[in-house]
Amino acid sequence: MYRSHTCGELRLTDVNQSVTLSGWVQKIRNLGGMTFIDLRDRYGITQLVLDVESNKDLSEEARTLGREFVIQVKGEVAERSNKNKNLPTGEIEILVANFELLNASELPPFTIEDETDGGDELRMNYRYLDLRRNPVRKNLELRHKIGFEVRNYLNQQNFIETETPVLIKSTPEGARDFIVPSRMNQGEFYALPQSPQVFKQLLMVAGFDRYFQIVKCFRDEDLRADRQPEFTQIDCEMAFVDQQDILTTFEGMTKHLFKVIKDVEFDFEFPQMPFEQAIKEYGSDKPDIRFEMKFVEMKDMLADCGFKVFEDAEYIGGICAEGCAGYSRKELDKLTDFVRKPQIGAQGLVYVKYNADGTFKSSVDKFFDEAALTKWAEAFGAKPGDLLLILAGAKNKTQNALCELRLEMGERLGLRDKTKFAPLWVVDFPLLEWDEDSKRFHAMHHPFTSPKKEDLALIETEPGQVRANAYDLVINGVEIGGGSIRIHNDELQHKMFQLLGFTEEEAENQFGFLMNAFKYGAPPHGGVAFGFDRLVSLFAGIDSIRDVIAFPKNNSGRDVMIDSPSPVAKDQLDELSIQLKEIKK
Repeated sequence: MYRSHTCGELRLTDVNQSVTLSGWVQKIRNLGGMTFIDLRDRYGITQLVLDVESNKDLSEEARTLGREFVIQVKGEVAERSNKNKNLPTGEIEILVANFELLNASELPPFTIEDETDGGDELRMNYRYLDLRRNPVRKNLELRHKIGFEVRNYLNQQNFIETETPVLIKSTPEGARDFIVPSRMNQGEFYALPQSPQVFKQLLMVAGFDRYFQIVKCFRDEDLRADRQPEFTQIDCEMAFVDQQDILTTFEGMTKHLFKVIKDVEFDFEFPQMPFEQAIKEYGSDKPDIRFEMKFVEMKDMLADCGFKVFEDAEYIGGICAEGCAGYSRKELDKLTDFVRKPQIGAQGLVYVKYNADGTFKSSVDKFFDEAALTKWAEAFGAKPGDLLLILAGAKNKTQNALCELRLEMGERLGLRDKTKFAPLWVVDFPLLEWDEDSKRFHAMHHPFTSPKKEDLALIETEPGQVRANAYDLVINGVEIGGGSIRIHNDELQHKMFQLLGFTEEEAENQFGFLMNAFKYGAPPHGGVAFGFDRLVSLFAGIDSIRDVIAFPKNNSGRDVMIDSPSPVAKDQLDELSIQLKEIKK
């Protein structure tokens, strides 16, 4: 037996017990005739005391130790004279009688501590060492706990966990697929699933009624903080339900997780906000409603104003930042630089200070008098001491920029508190969105999303106005999950494929198996998929999903620890009948 107890387990009640501990050396302190070692495992740290004067064998072995050496000790639990209130085990120590080196360690490339000296790339390269650090380990323990509670809740709701294939057929909708060549079927390819979408629908046709799976999904797309090429979904589907049934079920799951994991209780139904309202008031389909600062549209009040920037703009809108009229010129210039960043793309920023004495100071004083600025302040509901920030330009681009500016101001004013949670459902998404490049409609979610019954008549005449039975769960400005009621008859599904520009042959080639299944009594059904990584990072209070994944990829999609992706041998390519083109650098 390598240990009788863990390094986080022993307390004053265990004094005088003989114990065996094993773990990694965290720190060594040599104080003359006494050597103190902090021994660490997954559960905590326990202080060891080696009396090297009375035990010469211990003295020699202790001198060989270094950080991260793996050791086993046997000894007696004693009360510490200098107690450490910061450690759960800080009232005791182990008087070591026997000591065994289990494995030596080279000096780690960074310190294995909460606040390490290792940069991101270095820690990714030695991820197995990074995982020894408390913050990273705690994130994975949190991930385990959330996954356990998800399964517990859904099991109680009669869901069946069912695995679906990882090697599937490539489909053209959504993000780019990862492609896998088939050796046994030369010249043909599998794709890794972006989601188990068609399989969970087939499970509903099969009568499974309630399905879930905590499943790996794959998308070959550019990465950012909340994206990885492989990610995990809580994937769910239900039969004989309408939209509200699904919202109620998974609002219940979300409340259960918050109560059990965070001890946060929501004693209200999550608000439901139409997509159109979310864009109008927040410029985003995932609004952060922890704070107000809603958009105020100004185009109507500025017709024929004589200011060319406004007169030429398709859209003019702004936000009111409470208590910010005291911003200096330097601070306002920084805000202007912020909205001009290439990824935000605004041309400039108009500001109006509503000073504490009731006067106004703006960047457009040459064009607008105090009476005009007073009307603006009234439209914004501004008070003395507030700051109006206004953008103008093309509608979509300007709303996106104003959304980023709103979030930036929320951050600066401390309104985006990670300990507060503001959930809502965004509903009534458009079914379709027009793509100028391809000159055709694309499904806003996916081609199996059902239109609202009351909008069915518009499919032939005004398809762009048709709303979908689709919904997203948004918490603190992060899309945590989304789904829809599905099309469950082949006639409507064929019509949807036509709207999306599929020929009969293409639709049959890509989705013939699903269309065929619909001929055999498909029930009304719908589902939702939660981003498991995003959910864990929200609960952990961190922005990057990379920090809640055991072995993540970097921003280039590489695993620098195992050096992947990497070339493969020519004979492997020959087996697959693949010849590589020369890459021009």
